[in-house]
Amino acid sequence: MPHGVTRTTLRAMTSSPSPAEELRLLDAELWQLDARRAQLLARRAWLLAALQQASQPTRPPRTAPPVEASAPRVQNVLLLLGGVLLTIAAVAFTLVSWGHLGIAGRSLVLGSLTLAVLAAPVALLRRGLRSTAESVAGLGLALTVLDAYALHEVALASVDGTGYAAAASAVLAALWAAYGRALGTLRLPLPAALLAAQLPLPLWAFATDAELYGVAAALLVTAALDAVVALGVTVRPVRITAAVGAYGLGGGGVLTAGWLSWTASGPSAAARAAALLILAAAVALGASWRLTRPAAGPGVARDLAALVVGTALTGGLLLVIAGGGVLRASLPAGWAVPAHLACGVALSAAVRGRLPEPVRQGLFRASAAVQALAVLWAVPLVVVTACGPLGWVERPWTGAPSDARAAVTVHTPWPPYGTQALVVLVVVAVVLALAVRHETWRPRALTGALGLAWAAGVALPAVLELPYTVTLLFLGALVAVAVFLPVPWTAAVLAPATSLHLALLSLATRSATLTVSSALIALFVTAAARPRLTPVLAPAALAHAVVLACATGAAAGWQPQHTAVLVLVVPVAAALLAARLGASPATVPVEVTGAVAGLLAVGLTVVDPPMLALVLGLGGVIAAGTAVRADRRPVGWAAAVLFVLAAWVRLAAWDVTVPEAYTVPVTVPALLVGVRLRRREPRTSSWTAYGPGLAATLVPSLLAAWGDPQWTRPLLLGAAALLVTLLGARHRLQAPLVLGGSVLVLDALHELAPYLVQVADALPRWAPPALAGLLLLAVGATYERRIRDVRRAREVLGRMS
Repeated sequence: MPHGVTRTTLRAMTSSPSPAEELRLLDAELWQLDARRAQLLARRAWLLAALQQASQPTRPPRTAPPVEASAPRVQNVLLLLGGVLLTIAAVAFTLVSWGHLGIAGRSLVLGSLTLAVLAAPVALLRRGLRSTAESVAGLGLALTVLDAYALHEVALASVDGTGYAAAASAVLAALWAAYGRALGTLRLPLPAALLAAQLPLPLWAFATDAELYGVAAALLVTAALDAVVALGVTVRPVRITAAVGAYGLGGGGVLTAGWLSWTASGPSAAARAAALLILAAAVALGASWRLTRPAAGPGVARDLAALVVGTALTGGLLLVIAGGGVLRASLPAGWAVPAHLACGVALSAAVRGRLPEPVRQGLFRASAAVQALAVLWAVPLVVVTACGPLGWVERPWTGAPSDARAAVTVHTPWPPYGTQALVVLVVVAVVLALAVRHETWRPRALTGALGLAWAAGVALPAVLELPYTVTLLFLGALVAVAVFLPVPWTAAVLAPATSLHLALLSLATRSATLTVSSALIALFVTAAARPRLTPVLAPAALAHAVVLACATGAAAGWQPQHTAVLVLVVPVAAALLAARLGASPATVPVEVTGAVAGLLAVGLTVVDPPMLALVLGLGGVIAAGTAVRADRRPVGWAAAVLFVLAAWVRLAAWDVTVPEAYTVPVTVPALLVGVRLRRREPRTSSWTAYGPGLAATLVPSLLAAWGDPQWTRPLLLGAAALLVTLLGARHRLQAPLVLGGSVLVLDALHELAPYLVQVADALPRWAPPALAGLLLLAVGATYERRIRDVRRAREVLGRMS
């Protein structure tokens, strides 16, 4: 028995079942096997079907085509087309077939047809066919128009057509309105009646041969009635039609009235045009006021705020145009813009009354728009005054002009109406300073007022044609005021700008240039003592010092290259001042100004190489002095470059053509820097430390040696290259080894080239191919060993730094 199985305790006890029990167990097992087999066969059949379905191309399910138009929309389109076709038929009958019937027949046909068509919507509405009723009603309204036309052709042919059209449109508007109100549920008659009501007054104006004033009045009155309807009714189609009519006819009337105001030849014509504009403004302001009332609908103050503000703005602009037109007709030429500006200022005063907030905002924006346009009109005066003195740069010290206007119009013409433009600037500045009281807009308004006041002050001498000397004194006082005002941005922006304008004007005479430059330097140096003004005024003082230096040299009769030495005083002063300022925000502006002055000095000496070398050397000294500061160590590179350039320029001035004279002064400092860098950072590559310095001398010398027929240069170059190669091998440095070895090999090839040519000439013609073949055989036979040698040499070089 197996281990672990307990033996039976009695001889009769056995583990084998009885035959009947064993048969039952076998039958149960076979039944389970058959059931499992059936299950597996069913699964197999399903898998085969799935595989067959996957191998066949899938077909998208058939979907119903999308519906592009709903049933009600199709119905409306059909009804509309039917009504249009019937209307066309009626018009054709009236115009073409009219002559085939007598008077009684004509009246009977049109009258009967019109009454029948107008009555049909009643029965259709009772049956619930509203869309059909709308279409038939539209046809009936069109037939009434044809009835009116037929009446004029039959019974009133002698009546003027335009006047009859005005009366007929009024009658039709009343009849259509009554018809629409009688039926109630139809949406077409009332908007059609309102559309017909747009015609009576304009047609009546044309029928009576009224002037443009009458036409504009008719348009504006009709627009006013449309506005009343749009604000008073609640039916949406009627409101939309009325609003479109108000904007369309009102816009036409306003444009006509505006053109009449602009072209008015006298106060009477201007007053008539102003009356029309005031009517339009009243309509606009009344509509904006009505829209702010709660009765106009809930949430109007929120939803229609932009509309209310825009409508009020339009009304305010119309009031300004009306008043400005009257004043313009009463004033001399050139005062049109100031007249409109006066009306705009008066409008801003009226804004302070008790008005709804959206209306008040609209009127305030209208006043602001008028003032902005007026300032824009005055911009040419400011541009000519500020930029005109640039012409003195091309003709300095040619004599003092007669007055300030001549000083600013050297190359530019004087703009017309300068006095009026000055008045505009002053008025807007005063309004900004006194009228704006809101705590958010107050600082911005004061800034704008100061800017406009400055522009007016700069332009004042030219407008008044003050003498030249008085102009310089006035502008100098303006600079002083801008510097010492308690507003920081005036000293930071207005003072330097005004000083530049003054400096340009002073170029007219020598004494003025020297005096103005000295005075501005003294002023800015004094004001720069305040720390908050130092970043702006200190560079400004240095800039004027450059002007003074150039003017002094020119006054002394020096050549530009000699004046450059005097200009270098400014970079020296900038470097000393920057060192004293330390970490102040003014340090960088001062240093930049000094650098620009140094570039100017270099530019002045370009035509004189000895002086250029001197200026470059002095610039290197200034840069080296700046590099002494701990925070300006990188400036030392600039100093080195300047020293090298100075040496090169001096050598070129001496006609030195030896390249080593130019390259060795670069190589020696570069190698010293590389040695120091390797000591501080031992992991620095030799290519970074020594490569640039060695290449600066070896490469130009090699190029010169290849073109030198003498033996001295190649010998010295070979010795130097051998020394560099040995040092690279001794210290295991890659850059000296590679550069020195390459130059040594190339130099040797240059020296052996003549002998190689002689040997080649002495050999027979078959020798070079034979030697090449032997070389290839040798290389091929020892190829593997040569590859190993090359790899070993590459590894040796790679281990070098």
